Amino acid sequence: MDIKKYIKPTTIIIIIAFLIIGLYALTEVNYFSYKQVAESKDVNASVVVIPSLGVFEKINNVSISQGVYIDVTSNIPTKGDTVLYGHRTLQGSPFLRLDALKKGDVVTVEWPGIGEVNYTVKKSEIIDPTNFIDLNESHVNDVNNQELYLVTCHPIGSSAQRLVVTADLDSISPINETVLEQNPQAHWAWLITAGFLILGLIVSYFTPAEERKIILAVVIAITIILAYYCIFPISSQVWADQLGWLNSLMGVT
Repeated sequence: MDIKKYIKPTTIIIIIAFLIIGLYALTEVNYFSYKQVAESKDVNASVVVIPSLGVFEKINNVSISQGVYIDVTSNIPTKGDTVLYGHRTLQGSPFLRLDALKKGDVVTVEWPGIGEVNYTVKKSEIIDPTNFIDLNESHVNDVNNQELYLVTCHPIGSSAQRLVVTADLDSISPINETVLEQNPQAHWAWLITAGFLILGLIVSYFTPAEERKIILAVVIAITIILAYYCIFPISSQVWADQLGWLNSLMGVT
């Protein structure tokens, strides 16, 4: 059987493209869905809130692939300088618009047992990835001079440089214990699934009739998988680990 007689090369390319898009969509669906499940059960988690950017993210000490990651070699708020990392591409892209932060903007870190620690942005800078953030050890016992560093890749989609936003500790207030009862990004998993389906329908509409059924079958199958993980998500870290080779191949960070 000559497969080319039944499936044209262009159709094969389209199917491969949808499979790749589907894999990335699967990572994002699991990120937002798992985030909803995990955070709704963990009202005492640490959170970073950036009102001017609409950022409301749980902080973890496992991996940057799980959202905003605290550098374990730095300190928790009020115990010294704190360093937080976040992606600008994929994995929810929590720091996608970090470059939009301006001097005077407020960043709040809510930490159980400490409270709401408010920081005021003082500067943004671009540094080489080989440069290290110099944590001032004298700040450990000096709350009035402690700093928060928000770090992400620059430019978007590249790891060539680092964007670092520095903020000064400004005030501490009682923590809002209900902060994680609602996940404002919970709907994104379903929007990504719907967007994938719509894209597939549009592409299939403009393909020849004899090839349309094949493409539609692939699109619908992937959409069903995405919908399944919207309801029964697993940690996006699993998919991020599997996609590491593809990210490297495509230059995505």
